[in-house]
Amino acid sequence: MASFPDFVNENEIAKSWFVGELLTPSAPFDQKSGRETWTVSFAPDGSYFAWSQGHRIVRLIPWSQCLNNFTLDGNVINNVGDRRLSTQNSDGQQKNIPREHTIDCGDVVWGLAFGSSVPEKQSRCANIEWHRFKFGQDQLLLATGLNNGRIKIWDVYTGKLLLNLMDHTEVVRDLTFAPDGSLILVSASRDKTLRVWDLKDDGNMIKVLRGHQSWVYCSAFSPDSSVLCSVGASKAVSI
Repeated sequence: MASFPDFVNENEIAKSWFVGELLTPSAPFDQKSGRETWTVSFAPDGSYFAWSQGHRIVRLIPWSQCLNNFTLDGNVINNVGDRRLSTQNSDGQQKNIPREHTIDCGDVVWGLAFGSSVPEKQSRCANIEWHRFKFGQDQLLLATGLNNGRIKIWDVYTGKLLLNLMDHTEVVRDLTFAPDGSLILVSASRDKTLRVWDLKDDGNMIKVLRGHQSWVYCSAFSPDSSVLCSVGASKAVSI
């Protein structure tokens, strides 16, 4: 029998209501792109929300600003009264305010995942003195899984591309970061494999997990990051 965590009030779930909707642009970005929203993700600390809004385009939105654009039961949240998300970016805002970014990933986006760094969690290559990237405690990354098998890693705060991971030969369907802050990333692909990447080691791939006989759809870590499970087109869960 399914159960809820202690902090969840089951009686409150039935009282859920529609808050608002995020709408894609009225026209596609190019002839190869549609307007389907295929994947969404929240940052672990709730600071950002990411959504695919037309295949190759991902919108990064500070979540507090997103809520500012909705109303609840006719009441305005934080002084903004439109139920739809504003299409304006925050280029004119101060640097210390979280900024909205629109990212062109270059291909159809299938998967999104946020990852945050914990400096105390050492990379498997901690004995190497030089790394291309040194992630601080406030680092927040976004991983995007693409139709061409590539995984692109972005700096959420600047919208800049940091890494381009290339090893999958088919669509990257799903991405998940280990919840322990180690910046270990697992990708699930139609090439029937899962691949494990160490972003603290400049994105080097550390392991290929095989065993699925068909497409791999998604994966998930246990809360302590010690166990990984995955599902695919076959009727089985791999652990």
